[in-house]
Amino acid sequence: MHISDDPTFTYMVSSRHEAAHRILQERPELLAPVFRTLDVTLPEKAAVEVLTPDATEIHPLERCVDSVLRVDSSDSDGFLLAIEARGSRDPDKAVRWGHYLSFLAAKYELPALLLVVCQNKKTADWAAGPFRIGVEGWSALSVHPLVLEPGNVPVILDPDEAAQGLALAVFSALTHGHDPTTPAALKALAPAIGAADPRLARYYSELLDIGLGETPARDIWRNEMSVGTYFPGRGTLIEQTFLKGQAHGEAAGLAEGVLRILEHRGIAVRSETRRRISECTYRDTLRHWLDRAFTVSQADELLDELFAVEEPDR
Repeated sequence: MHISDDPTFTYMVSSRHEAAHRILQERPELLAPVFRTLDVTLPEKAAVEVLTPDATEIHPLERCVDSVLRVDSSDSDGFLLAIEARGSRDPDKAVRWGHYLSFLAAKYELPALLLVVCQNKKTADWAAGPFRIGVEGWSALSVHPLVLEPGNVPVILDPDEAAQGLALAVFSALTHGHDPTTPAALKALAPAIGAADPRLARYYSELLDIGLGETPARDIWRNEMSVGTYFPGRGTLIEQTFLKGQAHGEAAGLAEGVLRILEHRGIAVRSETRRRISECTYRDTLRHWLDRAFTVSQADELLDELFAVEEPDR
């Protein structure tokens, strides 16, 4: 079950709020363990499609749900999954959620579910509802959201378990950002991400940087790893590391990025190795080193992996 094998197909994650729901949109393999957690049946052979989150009927009345997925299966009828991320209570959401579900069900002629992702129990207790819309003594409409929160999302502390279900481990870390278990969970997650494909590793690393927000957990994560950027303009440590040397040219910037990553990870670099990296003018080689700097245990491993290149970039 997947939308895209390329984890970098979107570049729009910009906040902790957005990261909490967009990971479900971008890594739909999460739906299977999430639905098991919520005790809701998900078709075994399911195909997931991202739909527009716009639920606007009349131009002045703008309504927009965070994410909308369409889940289809050859074995059963499909359904819609509207996803909202909430960091606090919002008394106006009851009516809006009722509108979202009714509008989407009518537009696509499919049943609709609402999933609310919360990062604290107080908000989760409120989000569980039910929200009744009507007059006193009579409910014309009742909204019963599904709720994911720290209490029902498992904490993953085993690196092997994290590696086997990387998307779930990342989602768990995002959900438990304020928990005392967070440092141990992030330490388990770091080697799992480090062993993943470099592009996927870079994507997840920066998603966590953004999704953990201004929390102590973010500082812990930044101490665990540093990579190239897939969310430009967001001011993450990864982006700052990569951009610092660009004024000296792309090759110089890449070389500085490699050395900064190694330094940030606490890996010693011999003077000769530092010189060879700094003086390298082959951008393909430097990009390869930038990816590998995330996972190597010794700086000299980068030079051992030098691959054939053509003429140096001018």
